[in-house]
Amino acid sequence: MIGLLRTIRHFYLVKLKWRRYTFGRSIYIGRSVYMWAKHNITIGDNFYIGKFSQIECDALIGNDVMLANFVALVGRYDHNYSEIGVPMRHASRIRDKNYNWKGLDQKVVIENDVWIGHGAIILSGSKVSTGSIIAAGSVVTGTVEPYSIYGGNPAVKIKNRFSSEEEKAEHIRRYRLKQD
Repeated sequence: MIGLLRTIRHFYLVKLKWRRYTFGRSIYIGRSVYMWAKHNITIGDNFYIGKFSQIECDALIGNDVMLANFVALVGRYDHNYSEIGVPMRHASRIRDKNYNWKGLDQKVVIENDVWIGHGAIILSGSKVSTGSIIAAGSVVTGTVEPYSIYGGNPAVKIKNRFSSEEEKAEHIRRYRLKQD
């Protein structure tokens, strides 16, 4: 019975509620996930997004990506805070049809084989490169190097994901074999 309910929920979210976005095969969507984008969200195969996470900006997400619980992909310029004489609460927002300030061409890019830890925030205009890990609670504001572990606010490189270039090369080789 629970499997049937999950199938119905998945159909409702992917085929109806979020039909303007693109989803790959084999995705898991936790409860209370929220998605909205000004233009587009594209998600690859084997995607996992944990409960209470949100994607509230344009995003391009690759294959084999995990977003833990409470992860947020959000716009860097969602409100025009520089409008003179307008309280920020009433300033134009990126959701407005006539919005013409910063951020319209920015998106979050998450490449393949990435893990975003619990409660992390990724700002639009950021790129999380292939094979990377973002530590729980981190705030990503720029580009994350491939096969690296980043953490903190703002997120900085902590170390390489693999302890040697040989291990990294072997991981890449085996990963590619699974893709064929």
